Amino acid sequence: MQIQTDFSLKNYNTFGIEAKAKAFVSAETLEDLKTVLRQDEDVFILGGGSNMLLTQDIQQLVVHVNLKGKEVTETNEDYAIVKAQAGENWHEFVLYCIDQNLGGIENLSLIPGNVGTTPIQNIGAYGVEIKDTMLSCEALNLKTLEIETFTNASCKFEYRESIFKKELKNQYIITSVSFKLSTTNHKVSTTYGVIDAELKKNNIENPTLKDISNAVIAIRQSKLPDPKELGNSGSFFKNPIITKEAYEKAKALHPEMPHYVVSETEVKVPAGWLIEQAGFKGKRFGDAGVHKNQALVLVNYGTATGAELVALSKNIQQTVLDQFGITIDAEVNII
Repeated sequence: MQIQTDFSLKNYNTFGIEAKAKAFVSAETLEDLKTVLRQDEDVFILGGGSNMLLTQDIQQLVVHVNLKGKEVTETNEDYAIVKAQAGENWHEFVLYCIDQNLGGIENLSLIPGNVGTTPIQNIGAYGVEIKDTMLSCEALNLKTLEIETFTNASCKFEYRESIFKKELKNQYIITSVSFKLSTTNHKVSTTYGVIDAELKKNNIENPTLKDISNAVIAIRQSKLPDPKELGNSGSFFKNPIITKEAYEKAKALHPEMPHYVVSETEVKVPAGWLIEQAGFKGKRFGDAGVHKNQALVLVNYGTATGAELVALSKNIQQTVLDQFGITIDAEVNII
């Protein structure tokens, strides 16, 4: 375990922002992690770098959580428990589970980032969220340096939210996550029309887990840029959840506004639609821009700074608010 100084983080954030860390170390074991934290309490924890926008250099020791390993810890005819260490690449873990014929996370294929950050954000796509299959996670208490287990219920999951983003923010490092996945009678989710359309396009009537995953990959690749080719963090904004009254008021002025029912009193409005209607889709402001195929995605065309991308995001938020009376919040953590 080697600590490096004046370390470039450009290859450690999917936006490809050039920022420096005062110091950097990669923790590949739990003991590495504890050793670093015993020596320095003021650290910046870095996972896959897929859900953050760096706007400045980090004047702390950056600890890259690089714990590896995945295993099936329990199995029977109905389900299996699969445990993955925090540093495992999420998409590779999804494919591993599919290869083991374990169902429940195939709709989350090709989401960037590592396993350890998935419960923090309660990542989701195409009708499925982490909370649907996560059994528990283990996390290192930064004060006591003891491992604690959080059940699904104790994570207090909400839409793109968890206890780790609220009352326990910056108090724990997730070290592993366990999932309860089906072994037989897989309940594949094709409720999103785009998945159904992709399956029909390929004449698939009874989709397997791999078929669903392939459909999701094809859809995402057609809409979303590869971070290795064009810097981005996936969806930059959360879809706003508003009251039915607020929706009806906005719809009176914009009759074509789509929505999804969340509850008896709330609806979800697609942020991508709002941003596109506001005229930002495909627009470029220097090297900061909005992707041509998906208005939810902000991109770095090469040398954009974090500050330039933040300025663009605020411009979008204000324009949407002025035009529709709806507030859209960033899903990405702005550092």
